[in-house]
Amino acid sequence: MNKKFSTTNETIGRAATQTLLPLGAMLMLATSASPAFAQQAETRVPEQVKELATVQVQADADKPDGLRATATRVGKTLQDPHDVAQAVTTLTKTLLEQQQVGSLREALRNVSGLSFNAAEGGRSGDNVNLRGFYTFGDFYLDGIRDTAQYNRETFNLEQIDVLRGAGATLFGRGQAGGVINQVSKTPTRYDNAKVSASAGSRGFDEFLVDVNQVFGDNNAVRINAFQRDEGSFRRNPNDGEEPEIHRKGAAISVGLNLRSGNQFWLNHYYLKTDDNPDYGIAFNPATRRPGLILPTHSFFGTSATFDNSSTNITTLVNELRLSNSTQLRSQIRYANYDRSYWAKTPSLTTQQNALGGIGGNVTRGANYQTATLQSDLNTHFDAFNTKHEVVAGVEYLFEDSDRKALQNFGTTAAPDFRPYQQALAGIANRFKSNSYAIFAQDTIEIVPQWKLTGGFRRDFLDANYSSLTSPQLKYGENSYRAALSFQPQEASHYYLTWSDSFSPTADLYQLTVRPQPAERSGVAEVGAKWQLLEGDLALRAAAYHATKNWERNADLESTAAILTKKRRTNGLELEAAGRINEDWEVFSGIAYLDAKILQVAENINASTGVITLGNPAYAGQRARNTPRFTFNLWTSYQLDSHWKIAGGVEAKGNRLAFNPSSAAPAPTLNGVYQPNTAPAYAKWDALVSYEEKKWAVRLNVKNIFNKLYYDAVYDNGAFTVPGNRRTASLTGEYKF
Repeated sequence: MNKKFSTTNETIGRAATQTLLPLGAMLMLATSASPAFAQQAETRVPEQVKELATVQVQADADKPDGLRATATRVGKTLQDPHDVAQAVTTLTKTLLEQQQVGSLREALRNVSGLSFNAAEGGRSGDNVNLRGFYTFGDFYLDGIRDTAQYNRETFNLEQIDVLRGAGATLFGRGQAGGVINQVSKTPTRYDNAKVSASAGSRGFDEFLVDVNQVFGDNNAVRINAFQRDEGSFRRNPNDGEEPEIHRKGAAISVGLNLRSGNQFWLNHYYLKTDDNPDYGIAFNPATRRPGLILPTHSFFGTSATFDNSSTNITTLVNELRLSNSTQLRSQIRYANYDRSYWAKTPSLTTQQNALGGIGGNVTRGANYQTATLQSDLNTHFDAFNTKHEVVAGVEYLFEDSDRKALQNFGTTAAPDFRPYQQALAGIANRFKSNSYAIFAQDTIEIVPQWKLTGGFRRDFLDANYSSLTSPQLKYGENSYRAALSFQPQEASHYYLTWSDSFSPTADLYQLTVRPQPAERSGVAEVGAKWQLLEGDLALRAAAYHATKNWERNADLESTAAILTKKRRTNGLELEAAGRINEDWEVFSGIAYLDAKILQVAENINASTGVITLGNPAYAGQRARNTPRFTFNLWTSYQLDSHWKIAGGVEAKGNRLAFNPSSAAPAPTLNGVYQPNTAPAYAKWDALVSYEEKKWAVRLNVKNIFNKLYYDAVYDNGAFTVPGNRRTASLTGEYKF
C-alpha cells in the first residue's frame, strides 16, 4: 500500500485529545462524514505542539484496532473512552469481523445490560432495552438521530459506541438507558482494498467489498458494499418456507481538502432488505413459558409474508478550523426510509395451514423522511486562572412521516397483502414536525487533576398530526448534565455524573386526548476506569441509579401511551477490553440490574377523557424484559504468526413479558404473580482463522452446543422469538 498523504493529527495520543477538545462536545459522535477514529498512539504529543485536533483521524490500515478502542466521539469530542466521565462501551471493527457479525442487532449482543424486544405493535425494526429502558429514540448514525424503523447493518461501520445514561445536554430528547451511535467508515490515507466471501449452513452466504482510493494530494474516496442471505432452523410445515434475510447495500464517502483547515466529506448510504419476518412462539398461559404444544421449529409465516425496506441517507459535512484552539463543524443530512411488511403472529395450538389463515396479521406500509442541520463550535481557553473546554451548538430536525396498515386483497382465511399497498379504508397516521435545539457545555479544570462539567440544552418541537385526538403538539423542555472527574494518574479515572433527558408526550404520535407530562429520566452514576499493562487493557466499573417518570409505550400509535408513571433501575456494570499479552485479547462485560415499577400507569381514555389506572398489583414488580443479569465474553489467542483461535459466550437471565398499563388482573400461576417468562440462557460461539499478509480464511461456529434459547420477547406477553440453532460459516478474505 502506498501512503499518499498524512497529517500530524492523524495519529494523536490520548493526552492531546483529552486536552484539546472539550470533554462533553455536543452532538457529533463521528458524523457520517466524520472519519473513523485514531488508534493506539505509540508516542505522546509534546506540550508545545498540542492544538485543536482535526476530526480527520484515521485508523492506520496496517494496525488493526483490536478489541479495545482508543478513540471515540460518543462524549461529543474526540477522546479516549477512558477520559469520558460516563460509562462507555465501544464495539470495534475487529470484534465484529472476528464474530462474523452482519446486523447491528447481532453486534449489540456484546453490550452488557442489553436485551432484545420482538416487533412491538407499531414499533418494528431494531428495538432493544438498555439498562431496562427502551432505546427506540436513541439510535444515532454518526451523531445524527436515526430513529427510523428499519433493520440496520454493519458493513459500513468502523465501530459502535454506546454511551450509557440519559442523553441530557449531549443529545437532547431521549431515554434513560443510553445512546447507541453507529460510526461510519470514511476515507483513509492509503490506497487499499479488501474483499471477502462467506458460505455456511442454513443458507448463509455473504459478500463484502471495501475499497479506498486516494486522488490528488488532499482527497480520497471509499466505497463499501455487501450482500447477505441467511435462513433459519424454523419451517412452515406446508410450504417449507422459513424466516429469511436477504439484504444488500452500498456506501460511498468522498473526502476533500483532507490536509487543509477547511475539510469536506460527502457520504451516501443505501440499504435494501427483503426478509421474511419471524414473530416466534406463543407463550402458554398454563405454564407462563414458551409454548411446546407445537414443535419449536414451526414457522407461521408463508412464502407470501415479507419485510421490505429501502433506506437512503445523504450527508454533507464541513469542518472549519478557525484557530489552533477553535473549530466549527457543520453537517446537513437528508434521509428517506421506505418500509413495508406483513408478518404472521403464532398460534399456541394450531399449525399454520396452506392458505396462511392461522395466526394474526401484522402489516404496515410507511415512508419516513428527515432533514437535519447540526453545527457545533469547539474551543478551549484559559480564564480566571482556570482552563475551560467549551462546546456550543444548534440543531434543526424536520420529520415527515406517513404510515398505514396494508390492504388485504384476500380474505381472513386466505389473506393476501402486498408490499406498499396501503389499506383503502381508514386514515393514515401522518405527522410533520420541526425540532430546534440550542446547547452549551463547559468543562473546567478547577484544580490540577480535577474537572467539573456543566451543560444546558433547550429543545423545541412544533408538530402536526393526523390524529383527531392529538392534532398538534408544541413543547419546550430543558436538559442538564453535570460531572465531577478526578484523574490522579493518567491510568486511572474516577467520576461522579448526573444527567437527565426527556421525551415529549406525542413524540411522533401517541393518540391522547390531551398532552400528558413529558417523559423525563434522571441518571446518577459513579464510576471508575483503569488502564493496565501500559494502557493495553482497559477496565471499568459503574454503579447507577436511573429513574423514569411517565414512561411511554413503544407502540407509537397506542391509545394507552403511558406504561408506568414511575420506575427505576439500580445497576452495577463491570467491563474489560484489550490485550492481556502480545497474543491474548479479551472483551467482556457483566451487568446486574434491579428494575422495579414504583407507580403504575395513569392514562386518559381516548373517547371519554377519563383517567384510567394500571393494576396496582404491578407496583413493586420487576420491569418487563429486564434480566437480572447479563454476561458477555469474547477472547482471542494468536497461536503463531498465522493461526488464531477465539471464542465466547453470551448469557442472559430470564425476562418477563406483560402489559403494566393494563387494568386487567395481573398474570398469575397457581395463585402467585407470574408473568410470561422467557428463560435464561447461555450461548457459545467460536472462531478458527488462518491469516497471511494478503489473504485469510476464517471458520465461525455460532451456538456451538445447538442451544434452544429465546432471544427476544414481545413486551405485552404474546410471544417470544427463538434464536437460531447451531450454524457454521467459512470466510475467505483477500487484500490488495
